[in-house]
Amino acid sequence: MKQTAVVILNWNGKDLLERFLPALLRYTPSSEADIIVVDNGSTDESVAFLKSHYPEIELQVFPKNYGFAEGYNRALVGLHYKYVVILNSDVEVSDAWLTSAVRYLDEHPEVTALQPKILSCRKPLHFEYAGACGGFIDKNAYPFCRGRIFNVIEKDCGQYDKAIPVFWTSGACLFIRLQAYKEVGGFDEQFFAHQEEIDLCWRLNARGHQLVCFPQSVVYHLGAATLKKENPQKTYLNFRNNLLMIYKNLSSKYYRRMMFSRWYCDYLAALHFVLKGQIANALAVVKARRDFRKMKSKYNTIRMHNLKLTQNDIPATVWRKSLIWEFYFRNQKTYSDINQSVK
Repeated sequence: MKQTAVVILNWNGKDLLERFLPALLRYTPSSEADIIVVDNGSTDESVAFLKSHYPEIELQVFPKNYGFAEGYNRALVGLHYKYVVILNSDVEVSDAWLTSAVRYLDEHPEVTALQPKILSCRKPLHFEYAGACGGFIDKNAYPFCRGRIFNVIEKDCGQYDKAIPVFWTSGACLFIRLQAYKEVGGFDEQFFAHQEEIDLCWRLNARGHQLVCFPQSVVYHLGAATLKKENPQKTYLNFRNNLLMIYKNLSSKYYRRMMFSRWYCDYLAALHFVLKGQIANALAVVKARRDFRKMKSKYNTIRMHNLKLTQNDIPATVWRKSLIWEFYFRNQKTYSDINQSVK
């Protein structure tokens, strides 16, 4: 049996499959990995296209759209591979993308999850927003990446070509040991989409697992194929899910302090949207905070379970400063600017 499965969750993505599957098949040795496409209730011609043009690819068909989180949980529950690669349908892979990453995992049994360097399909010399060269969070749990701070995206000049530990690995292309994925509970299905991989990685970090970015494996991500970056629904999900993630995973010792800071930071973000004329996004932030308060009690049991299993409240890959302060008030716009001590 092959030790790796590449799993693509597809929703109305016929055009993306048509564009990106050829490279995936070309650069994924059939002797090393199975490719599985899981259709998440598409209403386009995705299923017919796959059956007609790629009968060799294993196809699972869901009756409805379960979202990213539940869709992947359902897709992976019955699999028994050593590794799975969670791969977005809008990712173009490159030569040795899989072989090099799996070899790294084989040689580093202490590493549970890995992401490659993620460059932009639209601007191939630049990093891509969703993951870039490895993810971190700041002291207020705002996510950022090597190569991308908020909306400032760097050109890839080889400045981040060293494999390093990271706090989170992008769901656009995520290599993970399947047993660990199942042991920590997979993605949070209440999230539906956005930041579910950061929440998963928080649980992995807290329980002593190591995550890395391995830049010698390279993929190209189209990005924003489902919801554009400035879409209010995406803003809502990002803020709501981020707050839920904090509540689920952070001990009481740090929780109140962080939430006090987040109240100011989130409403500062809402004001920033207003000043940019993006009223719908500002309202999305307010709604996200309101819905977080409504949903919080549903997570009490999960929070207790997570904290019981936590070995490390604040992993070394959490940046101990405020990203908002450094970015907006000290004009530190790149990962190298804000964190010279980590290369």
